[in-house]
Amino acid sequence: MHEASAVIRLAKGGDSAAIQDLYLELTGDVRVHVLPEQIEAMHADPATHLLVCDVAGDIYGTALLSLCADAMYGKQPFATVENIIVASAARGAGLGRQLMASIEAICAGHDCSKIMLLSSSSRSDAHAFFASYGFSGDKKRGFVKYRSQFRTA
Repeated sequence: MHEASAVIRLAKGGDSAAIQDLYLELTGDVRVHVLPEQIEAMHADPATHLLVCDVAGDIYGTALLSLCADAMYGKQPFATVENIIVASAARGAGLGRQLMASIEAICAGHDCSKIMLLSSSSRSDAHAFFASYGFSGDKKRGFVKYRSQFRTA
């Protein structure tokens, strides 16, 4: 795909199959199951922005942006970004840059103090992309605990 101009928009329930395909490409996890009703519920939540890169009606990328209330700086929230993916067939066409620009614009519009994201430690190409967009992996360290590792009382 050559340089493409995408419409970055909130996902709708009808985008669920395309988003599921992107998540499968990202994770390889066949248990991924994207529900249209969950996307619609997220669409209705003002703190949740499930974004898609729509190029002529086809979905080539997605990212989940969550605005998180915080007590540290008055009413200023911070943001987290998860599940950022551009389809491998569309990489290099500028879609990731358009997606990140939209994320930053939303965060600036909500006066977020920062944007945090995690990336799998093996995704060095993604790390280089995030660094080129101003994200630093040197200042903080991320930790993850999956549900299967939760301690139960």
